[in-house]
Amino acid sequence: MGKKKASGTADYNFDNIVAPATAVGAGAIGIIRLSGADAITIADAVFAPYRHPGKKSAKLKTSESYKLIFGKVTEDSKLIDECLAAVFRTPNSYTGENCVEFYTHASSYIMEKIQRMLLEVSSKLLKDNVISAPLRLAHAGEFTQRAFLNGKMDLAQAEAVADLIASETEASHDIAINQMRGGFSSELRNLRQSLLSLCSLIELELDFSEEDVEFADRAKLSNLLTATYVKIKDLADSFALGNVIKNGIPVAIVGAVNTGKSTLLNLMLGEERAIVSPIQGTTRDTVEDNINISGTLFRFIDTAGIRNTTETIEMMGIERTFQKLKESSVIILMLDATRETSISPALLSIAEKINPKRQQLVIVANKTDKLAKNVSSAALEKMIKDECRRIKLKPKEIIATSLKKTPEVAKAKTVSALSSIGKGFISDIQGKTYVTNLRHYQALKDAQASIERVFDGLDNNLPTDLLAQDLREATDDLGSIIGEISSQDVLNNIFANFCIGK
Repeated sequence: MGKKKASGTADYNFDNIVAPATAVGAGAIGIIRLSGADAITIADAVFAPYRHPGKKSAKLKTSESYKLIFGKVTEDSKLIDECLAAVFRTPNSYTGENCVEFYTHASSYIMEKIQRMLLEVSSKLLKDNVISAPLRLAHAGEFTQRAFLNGKMDLAQAEAVADLIASETEASHDIAINQMRGGFSSELRNLRQSLLSLCSLIELELDFSEEDVEFADRAKLSNLLTATYVKIKDLADSFALGNVIKNGIPVAIVGAVNTGKSTLLNLMLGEERAIVSPIQGTTRDTVEDNINISGTLFRFIDTAGIRNTTETIEMMGIERTFQKLKESSVIILMLDATRETSISPALLSIAEKINPKRQQLVIVANKTDKLAKNVSSAALEKMIKDECRRIKLKPKEIIATSLKKTPEVAKAKTVSALSSIGKGFISDIQGKTYVTNLRHYQALKDAQASIERVFDGLDNNLPTDLLAQDLREATDDLGSIIGEISSQDVLNNIFANFCIGK
């Protein structure tokens, strides 16, 4: 197939490539994928379809596309595996090239053996001039990279493939599917076209600068640009939620020492992830792990207990607690129900640190089993609720419980509170575009900055050529997201993060 020049990239050598498309390990089926101009010819050299009654044994090169064919792979008359094969012909394949997939038994020996046979036979075929390019092992993400270079998808869609593979919840899956199907790309192309149209009007003036002709009314230009700017800003702003949905809603478990923070984390995760000890100051650093609650991923962070201390390492841990508190979308404040005098100061302290516009608060008052007999959990919850009302603190939920005596009840109530919060985060995802990729977010912010310079230029009557330059930069920023403007270094960095067989 030779070399092909892709827009904004260096020459790329399209050898034939092969790789396992399924993870190595125990399983029923393993998939080996080939792509390239000679993929079918190479596959034919090792795979023999079984003869059907009344029909001649066929070759893959004469078989129907998208049809599973049962056959065998042998070496020197020794059976390696009975398996299925499917052919996907150019341009109607994932990569846009000829592709073949083998569906074998998922034995690491079988999959390695067949790949080695394919590599060996391709060397003979190349030497005999039967094929035009060698077969080699695929690089990480090379199948998807070829799909991009062959115009099967744009760069944003290609990156969404990796997000789809990595999705752990319904919410992150829905965002990745929308991007992979081109929803995000379509919005970007429309925005980019709007900027190009405005840029064309301005640059047209440059061609007639000596005649002092103005093709774009400055006030009208500003209004049109404002509409585009608002949409770009909305996409950039969506990164805050999109990134949370993709990587997990950060939940910081904070409170004084020995209130049960580590116990709650272990209970939620179902394993002894954090050390639990009656010794104060046991947790010196943050401990993190993820859990899926009702289709939403939460990233739990157990933090060092807050107290006055002169111990250097513990002080560093407490500083990290305050930092994680700022970064979290959900805060679980742990209180010790037996330390009644500490409850009001703890509530007041969290009220001073929480941002009610972007953070949700859940209060868990632990150790109710140690309360006096005349003090009920309901009474404790009411007391905390009244104190919150007094200091204008609005928690999502107040839970009075005993992690020691009734752990399952405590877990169920906490899960219920977080589930409600998670549904609030993802309630309006359907049909909307969210930015989840840091590279996309940065490009959108750069486009914003370029347009803001145009606004400044219009206000200060700057020369037309300067306005056109800033508009061009904004269009290039948007183009870099979908790959219309890209460099080989950027492409290599993006696809290096894919798994080998994709």
